[in-house]
Amino acid sequence: MARNKVEICGVDTSKLPVLKNQEMRVLFKELQEGDRSAREKLVNGNLRLVLSVIQRFNNRGECVDDLFQVGCIGLMKAIDNFDLGQNVKFSTYAVPMIIGEIRRYLRDNNPIRVSRSLRDIAYKALQVRDTLTNRHSREPTIHEISEVLNVPKEDVVFALDAIQDPVSLFEPVYQDGGDPIFVMDQLSDDKTKDVQWVEEIALKEALGRLNDREKMILSMRFFEGKTQMEVADEIGISQAQVSRLEKAAINQMNKFIN
Repeated sequence: MARNKVEICGVDTSKLPVLKNQEMRVLFKELQEGDRSAREKLVNGNLRLVLSVIQRFNNRGECVDDLFQVGCIGLMKAIDNFDLGQNVKFSTYAVPMIIGEIRRYLRDNNPIRVSRSLRDIAYKALQVRDTLTNRHSREPTIHEISEVLNVPKEDVVFALDAIQDPVSLFEPVYQDGGDPIFVMDQLSDDKTKDVQWVEEIALKEALGRLNDREKMILSMRFFEGKTQMEVADEIGISQAQVSRLEKAAINQMNKFIN
């Protein structure tokens, strides 16, 4: 067991308790009745949730202890504001708040901003990479991508490195007269189950706030890979209407997740 011990902020993560839903409901009732010890138990019983969330930020070079502390602030805010009367699991409610707290910390403590021109190079490079991969049945080299884009190899490498951890799943990263490309379109699948679970919770909760037509449009666009024109033809509205509804739905989800 000792070899599985990992300490973050002096906390032995191998010994963290995990609370069942019913146990949490009892503790929340006790907290609402003024028992402050219940709050401490709720915090300790959900630290694994914070650990799961900070995994999605582990490629930024930030101090894990710092991220853990900031995530705990988000957790405590979630505990203090959680309403038992709402028919929602605490984890579903807490994850977006923890993510939001960490993102605010990273935004406030990271003065580096990726320029629009650099971002455009990066996502043009991703498009070219996919095209060349399909054409040659192999991953293209940086040299091949730079030749197609007619930009220096160093610029391609720097641009791709700069967007390794985008701010939002729904940030429009490139548009050239057609449908916009969102960060969600470029997500890879090599994630741990914990990180996938955390992102799934946040997205499901945000999607639940949309109406049926907005959900259908986002599903067709991002999960079925259809263009705005194809969506418009299928549901009987104009491409401009699809674009407007899609943008409104994304903005609504983005506000909730962030």
